[in-house]
Amino acid sequence: MELLLDRFEEYIGEIALKPSDGGRFEVTVDGELVFSKHATGRFPEEEELIRLVGERLGA
Repeated sequence: MELLLDRFEEYIGEIALKPSDGGRFEVTVDGELVFSKHATGRFPEEEELIRLVGERLGA
């Protein structure tokens, strides 16, 4: 998560971790789901996550 803050410092006000059940790992940007471990069955690669968040932010 630190990489996201470093890369998109001017766009991101906060990163929040929310506990859930069932081993979910989901990333949303402004309420829009950009990655779901539940849907893909895997964790994202670092660069993949940076790309997905960047696309959503228009950065």
